[in-house]
Amino acid sequence: MNYRMVGKFIGKILMVEAVFMIPSLFLALWDGEPEVVRAFAFSMAITLVLSLFLSYWGRSSQNKFYAKEGLACVGLSWIVMSLVGCLPFWFSGAIPNFVDAFFEIVSGFTTTGASIMPYVEGVSRGILYWRSFSHWLGGMGVLVFLLAISSVGGTDNGFTMHLLRAESPGPNVGKLVPKMKQTASILYRLYIVLTIVNVIFLLLGGMSLFEAICTAFGTAGTGGFGIRNDSIAGYSPYIQNVCTVFMLLFGVNFSCYYLLIIRQFKSVLKDEELRLYLGIVAGSILLITLNLKGFYSTLGETVRHAAFQVATIVTTTGFATVDFDLWPGFSKAILLMLMIIGASAGSTGGGFKCGRVLLVIKSLRRSVHQVVRPKHVEVVRVNGEPVDEKVLQSTNAYLAAYCLIIACSFLLVSVDGHSITTNLSAVLACFNNIGPGFELVGPTCNYAAYSTFSKLVLILDMLAGRLEIFPVLILFSRTTWRRR
Repeated sequence: MNYRMVGKFIGKILMVEAVFMIPSLFLALWDGEPEVVRAFAFSMAITLVLSLFLSYWGRSSQNKFYAKEGLACVGLSWIVMSLVGCLPFWFSGAIPNFVDAFFEIVSGFTTTGASIMPYVEGVSRGILYWRSFSHWLGGMGVLVFLLAISSVGGTDNGFTMHLLRAESPGPNVGKLVPKMKQTASILYRLYIVLTIVNVIFLLLGGMSLFEAICTAFGTAGTGGFGIRNDSIAGYSPYIQNVCTVFMLLFGVNFSCYYLLIIRQFKSVLKDEELRLYLGIVAGSILLITLNLKGFYSTLGETVRHAAFQVATIVTTTGFATVDFDLWPGFSKAILLMLMIIGASAGSTGGGFKCGRVLLVIKSLRRSVHQVVRPKHVEVVRVNGEPVDEKVLQSTNAYLAAYCLIIACSFLLVSVDGHSITTNLSAVLACFNNIGPGFELVGPTCNYAAYSTFSKLVLILDMLAGRLEIFPVLILFSRTTWRRR
């Protein structure tokens, strides 16, 4: 393990985080809130000191960087980033308990949206801005941002690919262009443009600039932290429909947008994952609408709420317009399945990912065919291209780890004595980075009822889910920390 190189890289991450706290500091100054100003000032000072220390310690590091260092860098940087990112909540008194503050910011950075705060409308705008901005920063990934704006060092050809693959969601991450820095830059430019367009549409609906920006941060990062106690329920149908559309847009693989820009329209239309994603969304909306017949006064209102909740769950955003915990069992079963499936690979959404679901289905079909015809050789193809067997093996390993972690986490949080539905939906909601679950963790409730131990378990679930499991798992392996 190249410890100094890892430390040097984390130092750069902390420097970026300190800079991103500046808008919240200025907002607190503008609103005349001295306690919040001091909270951000102290947090920035601590973050900068740690950044300078790690950068100085790693100044003479050898620029050798392999997959192990890439995964460890990602896992450690997200933990350290969260530990200092929660300080404004804690110092300001907005969240007096440190573990609760840590839970809240991890939920923000991982774009989960699970909260322990029962009321947010009386909270400082500086705190609310930082809370919502954590979604936007975590949505595309702070490491991807760092790759996009600067040279992070390293002479190994696979250096940046190790980082991008470790942080980007999906079964396989490739290059949009030959250089990974340019790929990261393209991804962030698309991300920023879509966010700005989202803000404009929200402003046209009568939102204030602060509300529009915070809501767009939650939508773009598919996070779900709201600035109102009722999430999006109190806004107009226009605002709700805008959020529905943009949540679905941010759940699409960003490479599709790049293909549209370079006018490869046929490639987008033939994308099997995109077709599966849109098919799941359309089918779920139709089934829930039929199941909710007579639940709301008009068909239009039923379709609007069904579409919003399908969009917010499948993209793992976590906004809410209604208490879907009151819906019939069939509709809730569909939402539970959407929690697991999630959005597209290469999007800001969480979950198992439609790309992996597609690979699992195709692998299962091949296995069935091989049982019937043992000597028949069949290659799994996606979009007409053969899928490397290593990708299929990685997907199977991910599925095994996915099921094992959910089962273990469910058992651990069940110690608190809550109902099976509450515990299972809480684990699924945190591990798949969704936010609201059912019953005690439903859309009108929060996670404050859980013990400190259970919150720590759920924090690990959120990190593992956002970072695709393995960057977190390797932190617990002894071989990771051995020197070469």
